[in-house]
Amino acid sequence: MTLLPPSILGKFPSRRANRQGLWLFALIIAVAMALWLATTTDQFGQWSNLANLVAQGMPLLITAVGQMFVVLIGGLDLSMGSVVSFTTAIVALDLPGYVTIPGVFVLAGLIGATNGYCVTRLNVHPIVATLSMQYVVLGITRVLRPVSGGSVPEGVRWMVEGTIAGIPLPVFWGIVTILLAWKLLYGSRYGLHLFAIGGGVASGSADAARNFGIPANRNILLAYVVCSLFAALAGIFLAGRIVSGDPNVGLLMELDAITAVAIGGTQLSGGVGSLHGTVIGVAVLALLSNGMNLLNVTPFVQTAIKGILLMAVVALQSRKKIGL
Repeated sequence: MTLLPPSILGKFPSRRANRQGLWLFALIIAVAMALWLATTTDQFGQWSNLANLVAQGMPLLITAVGQMFVVLIGGLDLSMGSVVSFTTAIVALDLPGYVTIPGVFVLAGLIGATNGYCVTRLNVHPIVATLSMQYVVLGITRVLRPVSGGSVPEGVRWMVEGTIAGIPLPVFWGIVTILLAWKLLYGSRYGLHLFAIGGGVASGSADAARNFGIPANRNILLAYVVCSLFAALAGIFLAGRIVSGDPNVGLLMELDAITAVAIGGTQLSGGVGSLHGTVIGVAVLALLSNGMNLLNVTPFVQTAIKGILLMAVVALQSRKKIGL
C-alpha cells in the first residue's frame, strides 16, 4: 500500500515514462558525434583514446549523477567542485588510505548536511547556500594544499589505473556509480519522494509533497548529502588519476555536472529527469571534450562552448517543460 494519494500518483509515479525529459534527443547527438569523430579523426577509434575517454569522463559521470539528486528537487549544488578538490587534498596527505578514504566521506557528508540544513532550516536559497560553502571548502583546501602535490596511496592509484581481465577499472567505477544511483532513485521510496518534491516545486507548490505526509526537509537534506558523497567519490578517482592533491582540479566541475544533467533532460526546475538521461548527457560532454582535444581546440574555447551549450539547454527548458 502506497503512502501517496491518487492526486499525487496521477501526476507523478504512474507517468514516470513521461517525466524523464528529452534524453532521446541527447542520445541522437551523442551517436552523431561519435560517428563524426570516428570518420574525421584517425585517433578517435584507437583503444588508447577510448580508454582515455572513459577515464576522463568518469569524474564528470560521478559528479553529474550526484548533482542530479539535487536538481530533481529543484535545487543546485555549486560546492561540488570544491568538495572534489578538497577530497584530493585529503587523500594526498601522506596518510594511509584506510584513514583518508573513510575520512573524506565523513567530511563530505557533513558538508552536504550543512548545505541541506541551510536550505531547509535557515531558508537560504540553494545557490547562495552552496556558493557560500564553495568558498569555505575552497579556502580550507588551499590551506591544506596551496599547490598541487602530496602522495596518493598506492591502492587508490591501482583502483584508477589498473585493469581486471583486460578491462580498465574506470569502467567498474562507472558501473558501481550507476547501480548505486539506480537503487536510490528507482529502487527505494526515497527516489519516489525526490520526484514528488521536485514536481511540487516545479508546479509552484513547494509544500505539496509535505502536505501529503512526505518528510520533505529530511529528503532534501539527504539529497545534498548524497550529492557531496558522490563529489567525494569523484575526488578519490581524480586523486588516483593525477597522483596528487590539487586545490584547482575541481574548478568549474559543478557547472559541467549541471550542464550534463540538463543535456540529459533533467529539468532544472525539478521533478523531471532520468538516470539514463544524465549518463547520456555525460557522454555528450565527454565526446565533445575529447573531440575538441583531438582537433586541437584550446581549453578556453572549450569552456566557452560548454557555457553556450548550457545556456541553450536551459533556454529550451524554459520554453517547454518536457515530460509534463
